[in-house]
Amino acid sequence: MAEPWQSRSRAGTWPLGRRAGRHALPVPSGAAALPDAALARLRDWAVAEAAPGRFLAWLAVTFGLGIVLYFAAEREPELWAAGGAAAASVLVVLATRGRGYSALVALGFAALAVGFFTATLRAHRVDHPILRQTAYGASLSGFVERREERERSDRIVLRVHAMEGTRADEKAERVRIAVRKGTAPPVGAFVTVKARLNPPLAPLRPGGYDFARDLYFHGIGAVGFALGAIKPATPPAPAGLWLRGAAFIDQMREAIDKRIRATLSGDARVIASALITGKRDAISATVSEAMYV
Repeated sequence: MAEPWQSRSRAGTWPLGRRAGRHALPVPSGAAALPDAALARLRDWAVAEAAPGRFLAWLAVTFGLGIVLYFAAEREPELWAAGGAAAASVLVVLATRGRGYSALVALGFAALAVGFFTATLRAHRVDHPILRQTAYGASLSGFVERREERERSDRIVLRVHAMEGTRADEKAERVRIAVRKGTAPPVGAFVTVKARLNPPLAPLRPGGYDFARDLYFHGIGAVGFALGAIKPATPPAPAGLWLRGAAFIDQMREAIDKRIRATLSGDARVIASALITGKRDAISATVSEAMYV
């Protein structure tokens, strides 16, 4: 008598007759030709994309991909390294010019490297010191780069030449200061002022408007208000060409604003001046609310 763990019969292969009797899966008519049709369609698309002038549009894609690679970097890239890679890729493009697909591949890598270098260069140009703690009595001197007239007060952007009275190691290059109404000096003037400075304001709520980000990309590293009178001073060096141009444009804005307010009357003059010159100091609260609705 066979034991329970022993086989009662010998194992064998699957019967040939039984295998032959099995029916194959039904295949729809024309399904066998689908892979060939798909390959033919892909080949046609590739030929169409390789037509003269089609690869030019992909340069923008690879350029943008280089910018994406910059933001994906774990740390800030060195400017010299990014610039060297971009220059080397351009040299490779010149060396492979007229060599078919090799030139196209080199051109794609060059667009990638140039996009990465552009993002790196932009970051280095925008980077500037930011005040990290409040300065209660900072003595500032510098050139007035911008002046804004508000309903209750004026604001100026000062390009700092010297900053004293702060414990911070890094000094802000530009600060925005609120001053008393009608006391803002003209653009291009060199002044001294004592002010209380604060770090740029963070968003007031999650997902809210980021004031600090906006000020950062405007080159402003601190905000505050004047504690005393703004005094004109002798500049240590003449104002640059850009600052003289800004002063000329501000004078033109003042002349246009005076002309508009002398010609028109009522809310029409302040609205016209705000749209043309950007001066919004005389807009009433009612008109301002109506414009934002």
